[in-house]
Amino acid sequence: MGHKIGYVHRPHRGSMGVWPRKRAKRQYPRVDWKQVSGVTGRVGFAAYKAGMSHAIIIDNRKSTPTKNQPVFWPVTILEAPPLKVIGLRFYKSTPYGLKTVSDIITRKFDKYLKRKLIQPKKEAKNFDEITDYDEIRLLVQAQPHLIKLKKTPEVFELGLGGTLEDKKNYAKDAIEKEIRISEVFKEGMQIDINAVTKGKGFQGSVKRHGVTIRQHKSEKTKRAAGTLAPVRPRKVDWRVPQFGQMGYHTRTEFNKIVLKIGDKPEEVNPKGGFKGYGLVTNDYIVLKGSVLGPRKRLIMLRYPVRPNKAIPNVPPQIKYFSLASKQGCRK
Repeated sequence: MGHKIGYVHRPHRGSMGVWPRKRAKRQYPRVDWKQVSGVTGRVGFAAYKAGMSHAIIIDNRKSTPTKNQPVFWPVTILEAPPLKVIGLRFYKSTPYGLKTVSDIITRKFDKYLKRKLIQPKKEAKNFDEITDYDEIRLLVQAQPHLIKLKKTPEVFELGLGGTLEDKKNYAKDAIEKEIRISEVFKEGMQIDINAVTKGKGFQGSVKRHGVTIRQHKSEKTKRAAGTLAPVRPRKVDWRVPQFGQMGYHTRTEFNKIVLKIGDKPEEVNPKGGFKGYGLVTNDYIVLKGSVLGPRKRLIMLRYPVRPNKAIPNVPPQIKYFSLASKQGCRK
């Protein structure tokens, strides 16, 4: 039986896939590195969002109507200055999750890292002195001063893949060395994006969940759900669309295609630079489609945990990349 004319079927508009809508604790997210498997060495990187452009690509996906044809794709450019390894962190597996056993922190702090961390006074432990552990991760610092974005760096963990012996062999000589994005990812592969979305502040249920505005004769209010709960049980369900924090949430996007990785910024810089960002001056990575978060935000990149098998791990041919000025764009 069909709906009557003029009737619009609109169930709950807010997606349950992005619950809870709570405010992130910090501007760059924590990443679950344990989900990555089948990779040896570094399993992630971090880059700063510069802006968007568009390109014409020869579609190399197997089961698409546009196979081997030129297609228009929006692309996002991330600037990726090298990451600097400042230490190691050792974990022990417990019934309650990973527990920190010990840290090894370099004593050679640069002038910007001192803004973020307190320099250790004691001499760090020797790598061979730490024995009882099940997991090793790198402690790295971003270097936003290389792109003149800011001076205080972000400090975070970077996961390692492979067996424990593989992690030991890599971690022994990793401290105080730099990691470039071309050493971690390659063109054509898929990666996962972890980031904090744009913040919208405190919003009502109409903007936050898409609740229909009621007619002017409605009781009490127009811009709210018709009812919060039945008389019994006397409890408001968590799925009821209500006001609250909108945006600035930690979210993950899966299987973004890496179109290009390069160290020649003139290949992606538009005339006049990216709006609100400027010119890219370091290594960069180009991804298909949009990326979470506003410009200048640190985006965490990770090897895919559930890659799409229909997408070949071969970089598509780029026929045209737009370098036109973006200064007249609204966003």
